[in-house]
Amino acid sequence: MELRQHSPWPDLFLEAKRSAFHMEVRDTYAVPSESDSLQRFLNGESKVEESWDAWNNLIVEVTGRGVVVSRVRVITVPHSDYQRWLLTETSDNIEAGEDIRYLPRHLVSAEDVPADDFWLFDDETVCYNLIDREGAPAGAAITIDPRIVEYCQRAREHLWSLATPFIEYVSTESRLQ
Repeated sequence: MELRQHSPWPDLFLEAKRSAFHMEVRDTYAVPSESDSLQRFLNGESKVEESWDAWNNLIVEVTGRGVVVSRVRVITVPHSDYQRWLLTETSDNIEAGEDIRYLPRHLVSAEDVPADDFWLFDDETVCYNLIDREGAPAGAAITIDPRIVEYCQRAREHLWSLATPFIEYVSTESRLQ
């Protein structure tokens, strides 16, 4: 496994040929670039449109080459403040070309949910998001170990089949509130 202290994400996305899948299993993250937007949301202030521009531009470029970018977010209900905020931001990701699905944690067996977030690129490379004690990004751990890749493929297939597409999820959530 290769450890990288600096962000490998743009390079990994630009090298992807077929797919980039993200498994998200945390209810909250401490990403410095998101803190202003999250705080604005918590204060009831309006959204800053350019907050995701760099990410969305990367996704537009990658999906424009035919790479499928998707993710499953395994979340606790009721939602954490972070997840409530993320639900208001996700339509921008969808518009950029991502396919994002939500899976309430109580609908899946705990042993079926990976312990850590990961990206799976082209069904060949797994990249774990490393975090520090406060939950802030601390680099990445990258592997092509076939057993780890297979584990991540199985987790993706199983949880993807149980998860609800974003548009359907927010429609259902708004009816329940």
